[in-house]
Amino acid sequence: MTKTERASFVLRRLAELYPEPPIPLDHTDPFTLLIAVLLSAQCTDVRVNQITPKLFGELGRTPQELARQPVEKIEAIVKPCGLGPQKAKAIQALSQILLDEHNGQVPADLEALERLPGVGHKTAQVVMAQSFGVPSFPVDTHIHRLAQRWKLTTGTSVTQTERDLKRLFPEESWNNLHLQIIFYGREYCSARGCDGTVCEICTTLFPERKRALKTKKA
Repeated sequence: MTKTERASFVLRRLAELYPEPPIPLDHTDPFTLLIAVLLSAQCTDVRVNQITPKLFGELGRTPQELARQPVEKIEAIVKPCGLGPQKAKAIQALSQILLDEHNGQVPADLEALERLPGVGHKTAQVVMAQSFGVPSFPVDTHIHRLAQRWKLTTGTSVTQTERDLKRLFPEESWNNLHLQIIFYGREYCSARGCDGTVCEICTTLFPERKRALKTKKA
């Protein structure tokens, strides 16, 4: 198969497996999603979904409420997500910036989101895609790994992976597709569960592949 043919198969098969992929982080609005995605760095979605009800229930679910909370109180709750001090400071600081610069609202603007403390390119893209419906292709470790296994990218960096995938797939598919790849990676093509020679998509795309494929970390 050519790269284009591989991409077409991936797009078609993932749509069959996950026709309506749910958003894995529980949230009620753009702000609670922003906080949940920030907490998900180096943490599982399951753990984040266990922590956010307590955070929002005890300390508040708006920038107005969280901006006035002591960092120590925020940290005490988010500590199980890892990187507690940094995440707590970021949550309080970005809440204040939203009040000072954005009328207490999460901006539907990628660059403005990326300027917020604790919000990187991937986090900003997740919010743009899942809260505002803007076509985005946030690349996490699952997507980076699978894109290499399926030879859809050279895999030298997540930036390169994002650029390559955006070229290969139609823009209208991006928001669903990035979730579909994540779900497939977790269920069938995990770091330990598949080495490029086990799961359905790997074996369909590369039936002659006999050796494990080593993926490059971002």
